[in-house]
Amino acid sequence: MEEKQIPVEETTPLAEETVAAEAVVEATPEIEEAPAAEVASPSVPEQEEAPVAVEAAPVVIEEAPTAVKAAPAAPVAVEEDFDWDAYEKGDTMTAADKKALENVYDNTLNAIKDKEVVEGTVISINKREVVVNVGYKSDGIVPMSEFRYNPELKVGDKVEVYIESQEDKKGQLILSHKQARATRSWDRVNEALESQEVVKGFVKCRTKGGMIVDIFGIEAFLPGSQIDVKPIRDYDVFVNKTMEFKVIKINHEFKNVVVSHKALIEAELENQKKEIIGKLQKGQVLEGTVKNITSYGVFIDLGGVDGLIHITDLSWGRVTHPEEIVTLDQKINVVILDFDDEKKRIALGLKQLVPHPWDALSADLQLGDKVKGKVVVMADYGAFVEIAPGVEGLIHVSEMSWSQHLRSAQDFLKVGDEVETVILTLDREERKMSLGIKQLKSDPWENIEEKYAVGSQHTAKVRNFTNFGVFVEIEEGVDGLIHISDLSWTKKVKHPSEFTQIGSEIEVQVLEIDKANRRLSLGHKQMEENPWDVLETMFTVDSVHEGTIIEMMDKGAVVSLPYGVEGFATPKHLIKEDGAQAQLDEKLMFKVIEFNKDAKRIILSHSRIHEDVKRAEKAASTSDSNGEAARKVKKAKKEEPVVLQSSEKTTLGDIQQLADLKDQLINEAAEKMVKAEKAKKAKEVKENKASEEV
Repeated sequence: MEEKQIPVEETTPLAEETVAAEAVVEATPEIEEAPAAEVASPSVPEQEEAPVAVEAAPVVIEEAPTAVKAAPAAPVAVEEDFDWDAYEKGDTMTAADKKALENVYDNTLNAIKDKEVVEGTVISINKREVVVNVGYKSDGIVPMSEFRYNPELKVGDKVEVYIESQEDKKGQLILSHKQARATRSWDRVNEALESQEVVKGFVKCRTKGGMIVDIFGIEAFLPGSQIDVKPIRDYDVFVNKTMEFKVIKINHEFKNVVVSHKALIEAELENQKKEIIGKLQKGQVLEGTVKNITSYGVFIDLGGVDGLIHITDLSWGRVTHPEEIVTLDQKINVVILDFDDEKKRIALGLKQLVPHPWDALSADLQLGDKVKGKVVVMADYGAFVEIAPGVEGLIHVSEMSWSQHLRSAQDFLKVGDEVETVILTLDREERKMSLGIKQLKSDPWENIEEKYAVGSQHTAKVRNFTNFGVFVEIEEGVDGLIHISDLSWTKKVKHPSEFTQIGSEIEVQVLEIDKANRRLSLGHKQMEENPWDVLETMFTVDSVHEGTIIEMMDKGAVVSLPYGVEGFATPKHLIKEDGAQAQLDEKLMFKVIEFNKDAKRIILSHSRIHEDVKRAEKAASTSDSNGEAARKVKKAKKEEPVVLQSSEKTTLGDIQQLADLKDQLINEAAEKMVKAEKAKKAKEVKENKASEEV
């Protein structure tokens, strides 16, 4: 029994220390030496003996649990360096171990910063997102919409991304490919312009005159003319498509970029053009496709090179617009008319493939034949009539009517009218024909002397005015002139517009016929008797009449006299008795000092009246022997105003007898004038009624 207790006492402290050391070793292999040094006792100089004691430790611990409680001072040093709470929770790593492990882990990651552009690798793609590995502790996600310009994106591709944030609220790495492209876009665009690099772009939408293209995140403009070598009719087919482009222009001031897709294929087409043009020959017939239609012609694609059919070479007939002959994308045969190697222009023809219609024109067609046709073109000088497809003739405006006054062709015809014409000239070599329609009617001048004899009276229509007269038309083709002097017997007409109006009717009398020049001389005043025969007896020289000044001029005044007659007085004859000058619209007594029947002129004087009275008084005062004459002069002076208004001629003789004679003449002339006025008014009423009915 004693032998058994001795080893227990000796081994118990060692066993306790050995158990503690083993626990530390299991938890932290890296610090094996530290607990061994702390728990070593003088009786155990080396740690190698610990395993021996450990083997016996289970038995000793079971039998002597109190021994462990009896030695609490031994593990004090272990409590200071060892985390027993972490050990109980299963975490057996110390803070130093964790720090060392974090250092090793951090060395395997890239150092990234916010707001910078880095390169990453695509590791996954789905319909909505692209997962990109940038070498960070977590992968970033980029929306698939930012890669729509590159539909060929695949796993493993290298892409540039912009670090917006290393961690969001969910701990996710936030990346942006669009922002990365925008950050470096201008450098790449400039490089592409300098190196003429072909770049890919995404057509976002259509705009005025072209398309908007996404190039490196920049919105560039693609003009409609730079989409393709062929005219584009529907721009919408290119929207949401990825295409290749060349940067052709950059405006750094306004940040504008212009790209071209056409430039990529022009070089190849240029070689094709040279090859095709080198094989062309005049007169060669080729098949082509209608590429574009303009108002002046049609562009034909000959398989890499374009040619133009001018509108005049589309048909032998008249073509208003090329769309009447061809349609877009239509395949047609054309003949080469001419081409220019340097300018690479090709002139084509379509009508040359069929015979000229003039060659098929009937040989029986002769001058004077009547033909029917359709008006195809109107001009001021005439109308073009198509009598057969491709065969046209001109009806000059002068051949539309026998009338001589100028008129426009639109007054007679319009486009689309079906007309019957007479062939006037026919030139088959020059392929020209002149036609006429007035020849279908008889010439009114053939029997002009019979129908419009000199002296005959007719009703004409006023067509035009001139300073010297009025042009009138009696019937279509029969025109005449009324000279301004033949408008009125009594009135002095300065311009025809004072007497009549254009379009109104006027009674005329034929004065003269000029058949050679197809002219009639007409008169209007001849419709009435010449009143100057009667006026000659009324307005005798020295007769006095009341008149009204109706017009003042530098040379004198026009005076309105009774019966519609006008006279003229010079300034020196307009001086009144008090020395004042007569004024406009003033009524005065005038003496006739000249009457010219042929010139239809009456010269008047107001001052002559009081001058004659003064002269008579002076003569009477100088005659002492003739007292009776003086009394008669005084009597004449007293009765003069009455005599001047009613007498025809003033004398110093028997005034009463002369007054009676004048009254008789005035009454006779007045009766004739009244009859003439009544006849004239009746005629005017008749004309007004006729015009109202029309």
